[in-house]
Amino acid sequence: MNGLRVASLMAATMTTGLVAGVYAIYANAFMPGLAKTDDKTFVGAFTAVDRAIVNPLFLGLGFLGAALFTVLAGLLSLKEKAMPWIAVAFVLYLITIIVTIAVNVPLNDALKAAGDPATIDVAAARAAFDESRWVAFNLLRTILALVSFGLLGWALYLTGKSAAQPSG
Repeated sequence: MNGLRVASLMAATMTTGLVAGVYAIYANAFMPGLAKTDDKTFVGAFTAVDRAIVNPLFLGLGFLGAALFTVLAGLLSLKEKAMPWIAVAFVLYLITIIVTIAVNVPLNDALKAAGDPATIDVAAARAAFDESRWVAFNLLRTILALVSFGLLGWALYLTGKSAAQPSG
């Protein structure tokens, strides 16, 4: 059982870090880069990337996997010193899922629904997208996912430290 507990905690830490990294790349490179483009490039590039990221590897293993691995790690660590850290990490990560579903995805979907950038009023589509709202909520989920990743790292440290101590 100890091996499964450590493996699930490691998987939770890695997948949460992966998702935090994706959010951070959007915050630090992708959105600032797109902000400097014309409306047609913005709408075309954003919607193309949004369609590409909706895939089983990212959604299944990364986005949802982080939550599932964290729940599993928590259930397997109920009587361990790491449990409070895992629980808080889960709550913070859950908030990122809620923000994504409540704010970012609807904005993404509305932009995609506007149509082909070659045939629509791209300036109106971009204005309706509300870039500043998307960016602000992405920054929130970046910070929350990063803190969740750090808490899981701390839980992993505590788990290793506990395993290294002689049982008395």
